[in-house]
Amino acid sequence: MSEFLATHFSFVNDPTAWAALATLIILEIVLGIDNLIFISILTNKLPKEQQKPARRVGIIAALVMRLLLLATISVIVQLTHPVFSLFGQGLSWRDLILITGGFFLVWKATKEIHHSVDPEDHKDSIVGETLQLSLAGAVVQILLLDLVFSIDSIITAIGMTDHIVIMYIAVIVAVSVMMLAATPLAEFIERNPTIVMLALGFLLIIGMTLIAEGTGFHIPKGYIYAAMAFSALVEGLNMLARKRKTSSA
Repeated sequence: MSEFLATHFSFVNDPTAWAALATLIILEIVLGIDNLIFISILTNKLPKEQQKPARRVGIIAALVMRLLLLATISVIVQLTHPVFSLFGQGLSWRDLILITGGFFLVWKATKEIHHSVDPEDHKDSIVGETLQLSLAGAVVQILLLDLVFSIDSIITAIGMTDHIVIMYIAVIVAVSVMMLAATPLAEFIERNPTIVMLALGFLLIIGMTLIAEGTGFHIPKGYIYAAMAFSALVEGLNMLARKRKTSSA
């Protein structure tokens, strides 16, 4: 037992390890926000009584996937090795997963934007009835994106530290924050329809970034998140201006 503790908790007296833990928690939370935006938009299309269970399933699945992937780190590391080349570019399993997930995000965000711009498009009519997204359909889509974001999250963790315990702590803390923020974020998006379009724009950017990463074009995430933060600030100012006009009218 003492040998196990000495091996896995040797970082306790290492200040650099604590700095890595703090940094990794922040990074995992930021990566988790992307996942959470998708879950919130998707579950808001479900009937009210199914929204919270679907969000809970999605976030628990995200945690389980991340922990399972951490338990197979040796396999995850192998995912970064090229399995074949296309047009002179080596592609690994990780690249293929990121590309697939990126295209899925771009397709989903584009479809949702089209629905928002053309409300009549919601009415996929069968005998004059409007179809709603099923709980099973929402969960399947959430699980697919959970897998993509989980692999990206775990590879980020592997790049940050060699301590497996630090990775586990960071992932559990980040997913716990996701769990706490899920319902407030979903309700905020539902109360502010213009936020949906902004969030869908974010998903488009994230999807294109995943495709670029998978095809070997590295885009510094700092630029992406800076652009997203600026867009969110502008939208916040617009919301404040609308609120002032409404209260003064």
